[in-house]
Amino acid sequence: MIIRKMEEKDLEAVSAICMDSFSQSVAGTLSDEGITTFSNIAARDAFLDRMKGDNLMLVAENNENVEGVIELKEGRHIAMLFIRPESQKSGIGRKLLISALNHAKVETVTVSASLSSVTAYENYGFECSGEVGESAGLVYQPMELKLNKAMHATSA
Repeated sequence: MIIRKMEEKDLEAVSAICMDSFSQSVAGTLSDEGITTFSNIAARDAFLDRMKGDNLMLVAENNENVEGVIELKEGRHIAMLFIRPESQKSGIGRKLLISALNHAKVETVTVSASLSSVTAYENYGFECSGEVGESAGLVYQPMELKLNKAMHATSA
């Protein structure tokens, strides 16, 4: 398993992983508006646009197959963290998160976690930091991770 920067050749696989994982674990809890919003964010061209900006995007690759993706926005916010459904709970998300945190530009990294992923983020050391919110149909729990605690929690 290697963690590397996402390249244009990864866009189709990354978009498919995000949509597959979202469809299995999140879509059923959202309105049609939320599903449309996420589909637009996870589209190949949307990733390409963000890749050209200040967002760090890393992929986990195993035998030349992309298994997961993480997106760190502006060095401070986890915008995406998705693992191929059949590869979940195998440590890939933790490896991606640790790699992304090495590029953080702040002491506290945030995430707007889907409700189904709150437990996973808690396992990574994140704590809830506000009330559940909704934006364009996406329901999320604001969470944050203090990096001095993060390195201890993620290395355990």
